[in-house]
Amino acid sequence: QVQLVESGGGLVQAGGSLRLSCAASGRTFSRYGMGWFRQAPGKEREFVAGISWNGYYTKYVDSVKGRFTISKDNLKDTVILQMNSLKPEDTAVYYCAVATWANMVLGGTDGMDYWGKGTLVIVSS
Repeated sequence: QVQLVESGGGLVQAGGSLRLSCAASGRTFSRYGMGWFRQAPGKEREFVAGISWNGYYTKYVDSVKGRFTISKDNLKDTVILQMNSLKPEDTAVYYCAVATWANMVLGGTDGMDYWGKGTLVIVSS
């Protein structure tokens, strides 16, 4: 059974940092992309960042470029999202997802094969 387990969410002041982690288990995820989405209250779930299976390629939504960094530990099938210079508008539930890299680049929720349950990030002003 495939499981994606997120951790690292919490409450932080604007300008602060958080590090989210997602551990995948249940199958081998080589050749898949891993990524992060977020859903703020009253809004649709949106793509945040993705990384290819080998870690060579990354993609970010424009609003987080220069502030967030995604990385991957292939030995542990773990993806990390380092979030710096956080803003109140980054407040959301953050979800880990797995998909083919092609679908991860497209960034649509329908293209994801697996989802985690999410971790809440609150950025206070």
